[in-house]
Amino acid sequence: MERDAGTVRTGTAAGRWVLLATVLGSTMALLDATVVNVALPHIGRDLDADLAALQWTVNGYMLTLAALILLGGALGDRYGRRRIFVVGVVWFALASLLCGVAPDVEVLIVARALQGVGGALLTPGSLALIQATFHPDDRARAVGIWSGLGGVGAAIGPFVGGWLVDGPGWRWVFLLTVPLSVLCLTVALRHVPESRDVRREGRFDVPGALLGALVLALVTYGLIAVSPWAGALGVAAGVGFVLWERRRAEPMLPPAIFRSRLFTATNLVTLCVYAAFGGFFFLTAVQLQTVAGYSALGAGAALLPTTLLMLSLSGRSGALGERIGPRIPLTVGPLLCAAGMSLMLRVGEGASYTRDVLPAMVVLGLGMVTLVAPLTATVLSSVDAGRAGLASGINNAAARAAGLLAVAALPLLTGMGPEAYRSADQFQTTYRQAIPMCAGVLLLGALIAWTTMRTTAAEEPVAEPECRMHCGLSAPPLEPVRESPPVTDPPSDPGAGSVGRD
Repeated sequence: MERDAGTVRTGTAAGRWVLLATVLGSTMALLDATVVNVALPHIGRDLDADLAALQWTVNGYMLTLAALILLGGALGDRYGRRRIFVVGVVWFALASLLCGVAPDVEVLIVARALQGVGGALLTPGSLALIQATFHPDDRARAVGIWSGLGGVGAAIGPFVGGWLVDGPGWRWVFLLTVPLSVLCLTVALRHVPESRDVRREGRFDVPGALLGALVLALVTYGLIAVSPWAGALGVAAGVGFVLWERRRAEPMLPPAIFRSRLFTATNLVTLCVYAAFGGFFFLTAVQLQTVAGYSALGAGAALLPTTLLMLSLSGRSGALGERIGPRIPLTVGPLLCAAGMSLMLRVGEGASYTRDVLPAMVVLGLGMVTLVAPLTATVLSSVDAGRAGLASGINNAAARAAGLLAVAALPLLTGMGPEAYRSADQFQTTYRQAIPMCAGVLLLGALIAWTTMRTTAAEEPVAEPECRMHCGLSAPPLEPVRESPPVTDPPSDPGAGSVGRD
């Protein structure tokens, strides 16, 4: 079916099948990512897990996903985007099944890490398939449909997930992935054309990807287990990772891309913003249940205004950012988010949703609307068009790594004990220490944006973002590599390929 790549139109049956497959794929990963935080108190009670185990339940997935997402995108370009997407769907489904039947928390953590590997193959492929499959005149519309339907999935996810957690049980959050994956797999194999990039040369930077995963694993373990030795080894591994990438001809993370001051500054803002988001949503889902007495469904639904605001206003925010430049949106956005998080300090025992939670969520959502789309546009405008996909992948991985480290660090910094999530008084005390830390990191991000960015980025080569509508809370949207044309013939050298090139 490679002959159909790059020719499919949105108004045809073929186009609708491709959109269905890609939306199902992204929805699978989105549902598990958005509902796990809400399910944590139930998982802890059922599996008799302490706080560290719950941290690893979240971080096991984020660790492997953040470390391998660049490699996953490159594998699709090299060996076939549909092929790697299908592998990711199968892998993710099997890992989800293992999560659903896990007899103890140790198996659940391993299964979550395996889920992240599947997500690293699945997530980049969803949007890349649209870019490679649809006719150039229809790609923007196809991305808009994909993004809009994904937003609907993000909106209903908390309701479905919360109902499952409160009803049949948290295991069904993972088991629901299996029938979705069967449908997605059937559609992809029968109706999605294959595409790949013949211009990929060299070898994959697998050692770099594994070394990056080791860095994240050691630092995360050091923070959760309060192990200075693990932290020191993580820092040493980080130095080794930098030296490896600088010496390699085709690195996964090309150091040369950071010569752009705007790219570096935007990624620093990304680290601050998504560290705050990761810590906030991890703790708030527990706060609403353990302290405020909400059900899982109520806690998930309480966070819904942020998703709805991003779904309805991200496109306008992106257009505004293109007109006025990145400095103001990337300064004002984090400030609004910090204000919204600070308002959540009013949420305690017996908190009213309309009086205490809703105002905070609206202000936070407006802040996210203000900054997320311009953040993506600024990342893409900071590099040449040929590196837009790589730049977006780095930015996405940085955001996920920031959330990973925040979830690991906040309980340590606030002195949150291993059983704190079971006690309303203990959790309330540490929550009120953690939220100002999240807000402080956002203020740092705003300061970086204000001092390092100009009002306009017109001096930089611009790569127009296609994914304008974004509802995910864990990372900015991925942008597909634009310059890679779909081809009909396989590469002449099956062993060639590259994750990133200087």
